[in-house]
Amino acid sequence: VGTWPYMHRDCSIETLKAGKPVFCQARMARNVEEAREMLAAQKESGQVAMLCPPPIGLKWDRVIKRLLAEKTIGKVLTIRVSMMGGDYLDHDAPIHWRQIREYSGNNVLTLGIMAEVIHRWFGKHKSAMAYAQTHVTARMDPAIGEEREVDIPDAVWVNGEMENGALIQYSFSGLAHLAPKNCVEIYGCHGTIVYDFVEEKILTAQLGESSLKEMAPSDDQSKVWEVELDFIRAVRGEARPEPSFEDGVDYMEWVDAVTKSYRMGAKVTLPLGG
Repeated sequence: VGTWPYMHRDCSIETLKAGKPVFCQARMARNVEEAREMLAAQKESGQVAMLCPPPIGLKWDRVIKRLLAEKTIGKVLTIRVSMMGGDYLDHDAPIHWRQIREYSGNNVLTLGIMAEVIHRWFGKHKSAMAYAQTHVTARMDPAIGEEREVDIPDAVWVNGEMENGALIQYSFSGLAHLAPKNCVEIYGCHGTIVYDFVEEKILTAQLGESSLKEMAPSDDQSKVWEVELDFIRAVRGEARPEPSFEDGVDYMEWVDAVTKSYRMGAKVTLPLGG
């Protein structure tokens, strides 16, 4: 299913009803309600269903997991995610489908894809307190020949808690010209780990050290993005589908919690009802 998210539920459910396995693009759906319907259909059908995995952070995924498992920096206390660029600064640019909730759903920028990365390394979120900003509130839609409301924010800031006890802060923006490199910063009681997504580097420092140093993991510790092969293996029963529809429901729940928070101006706890 390679459409925009507004078609994912219907296409996936009909395919599962026809007795066929499903590979669906991310985001899984427009919201968690649609995602739950997809998961229910998958369970009823007994077919294999897999979502497109995020390439972000994939190369050194095994290394990060090992460093965390070995408690190289001790207990993780704080996580900071920065994903910022200037794509939405141009007043005259036409609207992008990702700025239209009808098509894209509740996801904002890289909120959903980074939730997948964070879930993979640290587990689930416990709460969200979010703030959103829209710089240009209406843009020309060439498909209809007139302006359309921009109903997905241009930027969102999120403060949250993780189930493992860590605090997390996300900065997502399409309004940041020459922003610093996109990265995840992991602060533990014994040191720091930084994953630079732009240059695919891992930097670390222990307490007492005055600067971060680049790790040099061997190539056999790296992973490559081979989604088609992963799906074939899952269909053959040789591997677990990853991300699964269960994983997708988890990250869509986080996306909806953030949306609910910035709309209400209040902290939202997870899991959401429903």
